[in-house]
Amino acid sequence: MTDTPVNEMSFEQAMSELEKVLGQLERGDVALDESIALYERGAALKARCETKLKEAEEKVAAITLDGNGKPTGTTPVEGL
Repeated sequence: MTDTPVNEMSFEQAMSELEKVLGQLERGDVALDESIALYERGAALKARCETKLKEAEEKVAAITLDGNGKPTGTTPVEGL
């Protein structure tokens, strides 16, 4: 696990670490206390990935198109 706080990670960083956490949990070779900590970290990483994906979806949805379907600009999305 990295020392980077989950809420400061990019989508790619969070996804990479989540894959590592899942690998450790799937192997089942960690102590119970460590498994619990890994599970909690994994849950936080999953939430971060979901948040970053939602932000990206909102940005894509905010792209405005002209009559021919070509992007002409963006519409500000509330909260971003």
